[in-house]
Amino acid sequence: MDAAIDGNAHVHVNTDTDTDVDVDVDVDVIVVGAGPTGLMLGAELALGGVRVQILERRTEAQRQSRALTLHPRSVELMDQRGLVERFLARGRAVPGWHFAGLDTRLDFSALDTRHGYTLFLAQARTEQLLAERAHALDVPIRRGYEVVGLRQDDGNDGGRGSGDGRGGRRDPGRVEVDVRGPGGDLRTVRARYVVGCDGGRSAVRRAAGIEFPGTDETLTGALGDFAVVDPVALDRARAHGVLIAPLEPEPEPEPEPEDERRDGGPAEGRPGGLTRIVLVDPRRMRAPAAEPLTLEEFRTSLADICGTDCGVAQPRWLSRFGNATRLAARYRAGRVLLAGDAAHIHFPAAGQGLNTGLQDAMNLGWKLAAEINGWAPPGLLDSYHAERHPIGQAVTENTEVQTLLMELTLLPPYQRPAAALRKLLTELLGIEEVNRRLAGRISALDAAYPPTAADADPLAGRRMPDVALTAADSTAGRAHELLPPGRFVLLDLAGDEELRRTVTTGWGPRVTALTVTRHEHRTDLDGVREILIRPDGHIAWATRAPALPARRIERHRALTDWAGRPARR
Repeated sequence: MDAAIDGNAHVHVNTDTDTDVDVDVDVDVIVVGAGPTGLMLGAELALGGVRVQILERRTEAQRQSRALTLHPRSVELMDQRGLVERFLARGRAVPGWHFAGLDTRLDFSALDTRHGYTLFLAQARTEQLLAERAHALDVPIRRGYEVVGLRQDDGNDGGRGSGDGRGGRRDPGRVEVDVRGPGGDLRTVRARYVVGCDGGRSAVRRAAGIEFPGTDETLTGALGDFAVVDPVALDRARAHGVLIAPLEPEPEPEPEPEDERRDGGPAEGRPGGLTRIVLVDPRRMRAPAAEPLTLEEFRTSLADICGTDCGVAQPRWLSRFGNATRLAARYRAGRVLLAGDAAHIHFPAAGQGLNTGLQDAMNLGWKLAAEINGWAPPGLLDSYHAERHPIGQAVTENTEVQTLLMELTLLPPYQRPAAALRKLLTELLGIEEVNRRLAGRISALDAAYPPTAADADPLAGRRMPDVALTAADSTAGRAHELLPPGRFVLLDLAGDEELRRTVTTGWGPRVTALTVTRHEHRTDLDGVREILIRPDGHIAWATRAPALPARRIERHRALTDWAGRPARR
């Protein structure tokens, strides 16, 4: 169980108030929601040259941190945009992770990545860093604006493409969005596309008529962020399956009310920090998530589970969270798209929710920018659903499995066989290959998109390994250092003297072509002559054709299929 929680705050937390600025009434894309997914998407769209605006219902940035983890693939995404050092400076690396709280940990350090760890980083800090990124790219974040309705006009392209593939534009169509501003006034803003990143209760999804099938909440857990705990008692709580996570110091701690002060030791972790405690109380696991959680109930639950209330006091946040699990039937309906929790919700098992949303945004950003800029090949934008919906389904399924494994141990009729099942699974995780397989799934490093051609190379659709390399006319020392501009990267490993001239002439604004003079040896790259890397770090195309004329034909086809038709000469 992880602390990537969506619940109802009971204890007040101070927040910073953003300056109230009026909305732009006509942009390329409106992103609804300024959580991690919306902020990441806004930055990706701006990187692609799109006029984007983020609308957020809340008037202030959140200090409560629902999620606490960035898994290896998400850390890689930050690396691919040149942001990773900012995140590493704020977080704490944890090499082992878990599946359903089983005793044998998942070993992320054994995975094929430079970032073989989970980064413990409070969601509030992640949002702050992503907001700084958005501001650096001149993405306006308008707070206090709530979407209350929308209408689509597809223009003459039926919502399936806004350009002719050569940079020309058709009648682009529009989405009209009704918003309520900070003063309660209603206004209409327009965009060519709208993306709902506005959470599980997404107003955008409802207005677009996108179904959200799944299961309702049947189980709830509880979390608390405490300024005071008894560090000695925490080990006892861990032994009883309670999750304990130290948080970084609060940016602006508020005075504690007199009636909630209590003697206790310093908070675990860094001075001034908080300790998050997450539990499922068998007596209260059917309580509705909407029911307020009190400090007294939390203390009672801790005492019932592990014999001590761990000295918890001075709560900064108390919340209940449930296991409702739903997956949007479509990630796209015409000019409306969904990402993050607006597209998928689930129990926060293994901390995958925020990470899946960031990866949605990385997949969608460059595709939507290509569509708006008029060079997207046919079907590119629809590939967002085709690639990410199966990922969302896999995540919702594995979280349901994890939740069941935890719940059965709390139900008296099933406790004995459930304990035996968990023991068996714990032993299986001790097998290196089994551990690596499940670690790859939870970390999202094994996410591979289906190839678009029957004769595609086995590398197609997989994430590009961060190989050390030397390339002519580049200072980069590894593959991921080539990706911060958000363009395609074509690596020539065999040497074609016409490569740069051919690619620059036809696809110059979209593709960076480099001749690799040296790279580290990997068996999966044996015989590979050229690789086309997508802006999101996945491999679009690779070839092992030894003959140069054949490679040039393949390359032209691949570039056209992925980066659009070449510019007219």
